[in-house]
Amino acid sequence: MAAPGVANIPSSLKSGIQKYMRIAAEHDKRDPVVAYYCRLYAMQHGMTIDKKSPEARQFLVSLMDYLEQAKKTLGEEEAVHNEVAGQAHLENYALNLFLYADTEDRAGRFGKNVIKAFLTSSQLMDVLTTFGELTEEIAKSRQYARWKAFHINKCLQNGETPIAGPFGLLPLLPWENFPWSSVQPGVGFEGVAGPSVPPSNMTFSTDSGLFPSPGAQAPPSTPQDPPRQQP
Repeated sequence: MAAPGVANIPSSLKSGIQKYMRIAAEHDKRDPVVAYYCRLYAMQHGMTIDKKSPEARQFLVSLMDYLEQAKKTLGEEEAVHNEVAGQAHLENYALNLFLYADTEDRAGRFGKNVIKAFLTSSQLMDVLTTFGELTEEIAKSRQYARWKAFHINKCLQNGETPIAGPFGLLPLLPWENFPWSSVQPGVGFEGVAGPSVPPSNMTFSTDSGLFPSPGAQAPPSTPQDPPRQQP
């Protein structure tokens, strides 16, 4: 049974679940466990958005059927049948991706792969809410990853050099207000729709608690507490 495709997502669900379905499709061969939980989260989240329209209901039912079949196919994968193992697997994957992006960013190596890694890690941390409330450290990392993806992308679009590592003012960007339309296509999340928040409407904070704790996520080879700079 083939997985429901990204192109088949009804318009009422696209802005809410397309990004997670896209990650799932990218990981079907690379990491089926990650793909499974991304689709599971997409189904659960989709049901909170629209489960009444015929198109949405048909898509969500087909996704549910696929997940049931996938669970049988992945019968030997403990992470699919055991929530503790599943959470550990997904958290480890998301943090490794975050660490890659954080290492590259702090070293001043900016590019589309870093933007995608930051953004995908934050989306996988969304998927982690399938298992319950995020820990404070994961929540901080998710917020930080979103902001760094936006900052690097905006700088590259404007021909500017991004600021490496944590710095000065961190905007509070709730997930539903992430400025998706400002992110260029071709970074691994083509066509993802979402509301745009002009920079002038962003709320800023200098609260250091919004940043990952020094060294908490950064590998030993990277600067763990770089000086804060004003953008």
